[in-house]
Amino acid sequence: MNDNPTAAAPRTSSGPRPGLRERQKARTRADIRAAALELFDRNGYEATTVAQIAEATNVSHTTFFRYFQSKEQVIISDDLDDERDAILQEIPAGLSHFGLVRELITRMYRIAEKDEWAANPERLRILHSEPSLRATYQFESDRVISAATDYFADYLGVAHDDFRLRVFVSAVSGVMFHLTDITRTGLASLDECLAALDLMEQGLPV
Repeated sequence: MNDNPTAAAPRTSSGPRPGLRERQKARTRADIRAAALELFDRNGYEATTVAQIAEATNVSHTTFFRYFQSKEQVIISDDLDDERDAILQEIPAGLSHFGLVRELITRMYRIAEKDEWAANPERLRILHSEPSLRATYQFESDRVISAATDYFADYLGVAHDDFRLRVFVSAVSGVMFHLTDITRTGLASLDECLAALDLMEQGLPV
């Protein structure tokens, strides 16, 4: 586990340097996460309470909920939504459906691996091993699949309820989620994810 209480600070994107208030908020958010990880490691995820996390971070119970909706969100959220949205706006037109997936996965993977919190191995271990978190993570995964289907439909110019599109997105998502489930195979590298896409595009030769 990382012993540096500030190591999980969200990475800032390029652009104007955040003001003092924004930096203080980012630091508090990172401190809450670091304290939570330490408590989860020491006492177990289920036994750790929001009150204990708040106390370990020297913030009030109310302050905790200004940063996170729940204990689950401390682990699940990663502060990369703005960067993901920017990626969706930057994808070039004219890609095939597999080309689009490759572009998305490559870009999404690279922003995640550069972010200390998103790529934190202890966070990933807890996220993929705790039963209650896996249920919440599955809900988030379903939301991502639904959003991806809508995005693909708009990009490819097909109906949002197109059966072939839904099967394609579900198949790709299932493979990617399985490869990135570290409780089964170890966290997949970008090369492994792209190699899996190659196999799918080739008709899954064995």
